[in-house]
Amino acid sequence: MDTIFQGIKVLDLTRVIAGPLCTQLMADSGATVYKIERPGEGDDSRRMGPFLSDAGKAGSSDESTVFLAYNRGKHSVTVDLAQPEGAALVRALALSCDVVVENFKTGALRKYQLDYESLRQDRPDIIYCSITGFGQTGPYASLPAYDFILQGMAGPMSTCGQPDGTPGAEPMRTSIAITDVVTGLYANIAVVSALYHKQQTGQGQHIDTALLDAAVALNGHLAVAYLATGNSPERAGNRNPIAAPSEVFASTDGHLIVAAGNNGQFTALCQVLGQPLLAQDERFATNAMRVNNRAALQKLLADVVIHHQRDDLLSKLRAAGVPCGPINNMEQVFADPQVQHRELAISLPHSSGIDVDLVRNPMRFGQTPVVHKAPPVLGEHTEQVLAAELGLDSRRMAELRAAKII
Repeated sequence: MDTIFQGIKVLDLTRVIAGPLCTQLMADSGATVYKIERPGEGDDSRRMGPFLSDAGKAGSSDESTVFLAYNRGKHSVTVDLAQPEGAALVRALALSCDVVVENFKTGALRKYQLDYESLRQDRPDIIYCSITGFGQTGPYASLPAYDFILQGMAGPMSTCGQPDGTPGAEPMRTSIAITDVVTGLYANIAVVSALYHKQQTGQGQHIDTALLDAAVALNGHLAVAYLATGNSPERAGNRNPIAAPSEVFASTDGHLIVAAGNNGQFTALCQVLGQPLLAQDERFATNAMRVNNRAALQKLLADVVIHHQRDDLLSKLRAAGVPCGPINNMEQVFADPQVQHRELAISLPHSSGIDVDLVRNPMRFGQTPVVHKAPPVLGEHTEQVLAAELGLDSRRMAELRAAKII
């Protein structure tokens, strides 16, 4: 069965998360992705732990779990861009590809003739996606940026964390590199859209993707609310500011979320908890009144929930039609029967000689299946790719290795 991007070739000049995620999604859908890495070092994420060897299992390698998470199915080609011959090799590879994705500092690839303007002279239909912290233009264009910085600058951290006046009140980041992930997803959508445009018109184009832009867009309705009212949203902790009860509760053996968004669900919640009179309390007669009296309602419910076992209570709430769910750690996530049914954990044979456990691509196509292949070891495909794409023979390859260009 054919894959969506069968025959499409991508040159990957990216590192860490945002760019690698973008190109990994292309590889999952059948594109051939050539990941250019520094000889002996590779992507910075190869040195970010934890590592497979940390598990202490027999046969474990020193592969980074960060690298493994964002580099499925790629061909690792080690070339030293800093040497003119290395840059020439990568440029030749770029001209053989349909798409180039890079996350170097703005303008940094110009000296290697690997910038968009240089490549389009010889390949007018090239699709070239640049991923930077702040975009190709503007007062911050030359500044470096990391996910953590953008979570703060772009607004998300200002709306995450406990509200002012409560214990532990301060802005909070997400443990997930959320602005990197969102930027990688936007970049992938942009590349796919540009491929469609090229199919219709024959035209290539430059895509300017910025962590700042994606992170501001991530604010969604909170940003639109500010633009409409001039009021900045405040931190609400784990409480839904427009519905109650809709928050986190502690049970005897863990935490759970209860989100009773209408009167029927609230009444059912009270019945399950053995507190039917709460549903008749005039303070809690409507959602708006429950929101206004949230503190009193939260305490009354919390004092009851704390005496229940989490999974037993969740089972009863679900049976009664009350929206709810557990707060799972990763062990509990992958033990969940629905997660297991969806086969979200996959095991793939890796070139280090072991199988690696990864998370599957969540896209499911009826006719064009996603292809899961393990991430490469450093330089695994260098000679294979240079021979197939550029026609280099073994003698020339040996010369390049001797000169430490590959």
